[in-house]
Amino acid sequence: MNAVTVMFGLVTACAGTIAAAQTWSPQKNVEIVVGSAPGGSNDKTARTVERIIAQGKLIPGSITVVNKPGGGSNIAFTYVAQHVSDAHYLLVGTPSLLTNHITGLGKLHHTDFTPIASLLNDYIVFAVNADSPIKSGKDLVAQLKKDPKSVSIGFATTLGSHNHIAAGLLMKTIGGNARDLKAIAFKGSADAITNLLGGHIDLVTTAAGNVAGHVQSGKLRVVAIAANKRFPGVFGDTPTWKEQGVNLVFGGWRGILAPKGLTREQAAYWEGVMRRVTQTPEWKTDLERNFWADDFLGSDAFRKDLDSEYDAMKAVLVDLGLAAR
Repeated sequence: MNAVTVMFGLVTACAGTIAAAQTWSPQKNVEIVVGSAPGGSNDKTARTVERIIAQGKLIPGSITVVNKPGGGSNIAFTYVAQHVSDAHYLLVGTPSLLTNHITGLGKLHHTDFTPIASLLNDYIVFAVNADSPIKSGKDLVAQLKKDPKSVSIGFATTLGSHNHIAAGLLMKTIGGNARDLKAIAFKGSADAITNLLGGHIDLVTTAAGNVAGHVQSGKLRVVAIAANKRFPGVFGDTPTWKEQGVNLVFGGWRGILAPKGLTREQAAYWEGVMRRVTQTPEWKTDLERNFWADDFLGSDAFRKDLDSEYDAMKAVLVDLGLAAR
């Protein structure tokens, strides 16, 4: 083989490699992994994404949702992280990916994953029993200022979760000490809500979709929403914290991450798929149904957002006494 032939072969091989990378697509079943049991907000997100991808044939081949609950989502995080460089594994990421590392509950850092896209924000609501003497956000603030320990606050899934942080931010915003909160962690929001309905706790911080049915039936009352504007439907008459004089806007983001080591082409492929998912009428309908806020960010912007949110959450968790400075 002469030099010209060798050179031609090398150029052809390189071109083929570049073309293959640029046209990467899944070659086997794709798993979208959720760190909670079926039925919760994280699971709903995964199944909505799965349904839209499958029905729209947005990828070749199949995609399935895999639930791996436990350990404050650490089981799911570990499972996905173990598949380094394999773009056939996707993770529904939540703030617990950050808080677990900050509090020492988990060893994995968000930099151990490839950010694909942020999808939505699930703003926190503050709910009480319908017969509670706390009738409004202002009533809750007054009670917390008077005696923080008199209000037992339930949430999922661990101390230091974003639901716990929401309560801590409220205390910090009104000039109180976040460590004075009477905080109770439950395995899931459903457990916390059951205890609220039974009168065993005074308040639950959770996603709006988790309590909408109980609010509609008259069993629960939401006294404030930590969003920029009011929600529609059953929450139409519920004021935001800002409307009640408290500068509190906070929610739980959900996004898609993949194992560490993906190529830029693979990350771009999945970012494109997720962008197409969030542009469908089906996705927009699910946003409205679950009171989710559209919050799409591409891979690079999502990575920067994770870095800044890590620092912000650490500051609150230090205030709560759950992290070292």
